[in-house]
Amino acid sequence: MRLTWAQPEDLLPHELVQSLAEGKDVAAVRARWVAAGGSATPAVSGAGPEARSLRSLARELLDELDAPVEEPSWSSLDLPATPSLPRGSRGRELGAWTGRAAGCLLGKPVEKIPREGIEEILRATGRWPLAGWFTAVGLPADVAARWPWNRRSAPTSLEENIDGMPEDDDLNYPMLALSLLESRGFAFTTEDVAQLWLDNLPAGRVFTAERAAYRNLLDARTDTATYRNPFREWIGALIRADVFGWVSPGDVRSAARLARTDARLSHTRNGVYGAMWAAALASAAMVCDTVDEVLDAASAVVPLSSDLAAAIRFGRSAAAEGDVRSGLDRLHAAYGHLHWVHVLNNAAVIAYALAAGGGEFGPSVSIAVTAGWDTDSAAATVGGVVGALSGVDGIGEYWTKPLDGRIATSLPGGERRIEDLAARTAALAEVGA
Repeated sequence: MRLTWAQPEDLLPHELVQSLAEGKDVAAVRARWVAAGGSATPAVSGAGPEARSLRSLARELLDELDAPVEEPSWSSLDLPATPSLPRGSRGRELGAWTGRAAGCLLGKPVEKIPREGIEEILRATGRWPLAGWFTAVGLPADVAARWPWNRRSAPTSLEENIDGMPEDDDLNYPMLALSLLESRGFAFTTEDVAQLWLDNLPAGRVFTAERAAYRNLLDARTDTATYRNPFREWIGALIRADVFGWVSPGDVRSAARLARTDARLSHTRNGVYGAMWAAALASAAMVCDTVDEVLDAASAVVPLSSDLAAAIRFGRSAAAEGDVRSGLDRLHAAYGHLHWVHVLNNAAVIAYALAAGGGEFGPSVSIAVTAGWDTDSAAATVGGVVGALSGVDGIGEYWTKPLDGRIATSLPGGERRIEDLAARTAALAEVGA
């Protein structure tokens, strides 16, 4: 069995990329790895060709690259001025949860399929440009073979088979965040997050940085975000953060602090900043009137000198001119070298989709998916923001009806009702006010 996102021989090529991005000299390690027959090209889907004979060397080289990553303190972050926003719940929780679920569901069947494959599928089924659910009806066999659907999602996420929101880590984590806040309160610690994961998250339903951190927890390590975790600046922490914003309506700094405490279990630097930004987007969406106001407010929690801040600015600027195709061309030209699960390219897409979508639900989540990186995660974040701003009625029955108000989950307790999740979120927002 080839276990994704965990085997040392698969981790090392990713670590070469991440260490180089952090300014480390990787030339000697790379040369030794290649000389031994290893590939320096990271496996796109988490597991490359069988290379068990290189596993011992991969462990050795990973340890050589394992220089500590010093995480800045909150007080040392170069944050912009805090915006003045209204505070307190405005009853937008149901729209936020519904929008996040619908956006995620739209992107599920084409997760891992690149931009050109998504376009070919849509053109072949008469649905280009994307404006609704994907379908396999009428899809030619050669196109299906060239661009296979996401294996786990195809049976539950196409127009012809949707029956409620299927299980997804992009929804598991927000549900887990609710439980965290209900059981530990707003003063929870990163250790509380770790314990909750061990108590509730099946190991097979965590990926990339979370899988590495989970493994480190089971090995009783405290450096869970950094030890043999080359995914520490990927999107995983960002997808966990919405609830921290929803329970902190209008208080983007508090939302970011909560998200940072959670994110530090598995991520560093831009990975953490991505979570802070997503929480701030969610917080602002609970009180602002437009996506531009939300984007402006959320930028206040992103360090000005960070790569994440640059990616967000780039995404917004790309939306200011030209059509969607030219805008996405610009994003891919700037960030196409990154893995499809990295935080920087996906943050740029989220900013772009929000700005270009203009507050309309369908166009916004469709742009996020058409970009072709982490399709379900980016569209989930975008959907949560636009859903909060527009409400369930603004999302529209086309998107809400297939959900049937239900979200499946691999967490203990089984399927959840979206109305119940929204009510619990609103109750926490009152506690935190």
